[in-house]
Amino acid sequence: MEAGRVLFAGDWVFTRACHSIKHLPASGPVEVAFAGRSNVGKSSLLNALVGQKQLARSSNTPGRTRALNLFARSDGVGPVVVDMPGYGYAKAPKAEVAAWTALVFDYLRGRPNLARVYLLIDARHGPKPVDIEAMGVMDEAAISYQAVLTKCDKAGSARAASIKATEDALRRRPAAHPEVLLTSSAKGDGIAELRAAIATLAAERG
Repeated sequence: MEAGRVLFAGDWVFTRACHSIKHLPASGPVEVAFAGRSNVGKSSLLNALVGQKQLARSSNTPGRTRALNLFARSDGVGPVVVDMPGYGYAKAPKAEVAAWTALVFDYLRGRPNLARVYLLIDARHGPKPVDIEAMGVMDEAAISYQAVLTKCDKAGSARAASIKATEDALRRRPAAHPEVLLTSSAKGDGIAELRAAIATLAAERG
């Protein structure tokens, strides 16, 4: 917990937006990525993670993240955090949505310094077919991933069913981390645990 607190107590900054895989740095620090359906609360979770309200842009309009957005500590310590375009629903032309989705899956399939993907799932709804598809892509590419339920404070009676459905979806998947993390950006629940998980992963990958 302390390592996670120290890691994310630093000054985190936006470093670049990549609209294509070729725009990513050829090499560099370990990366951890955050993926999920549009409107899953990804930007809010990232802001809670770094303790800054406006680092990642959040909006009531799904699909605002249209590139791979990279964040890192200004002193270069620790991993690079990658905010991936939300897949699924977005109020944009179908061709544009298809391009974002292709970028997401291209990144998942072919990034050697990607240590883990945190797959965000709305606790009010549980995993959707497009989330299952993302799991399949990461299994095929042998990329470690871990499910993170968001908006747990708003899930009410649906919370337990969403946890079970997520655990069932992950069971026997070769690349999935078995533990499901429960978070609430609004309440701060689970943020310390997520920070600790990332700090541990970064230390292991060196």
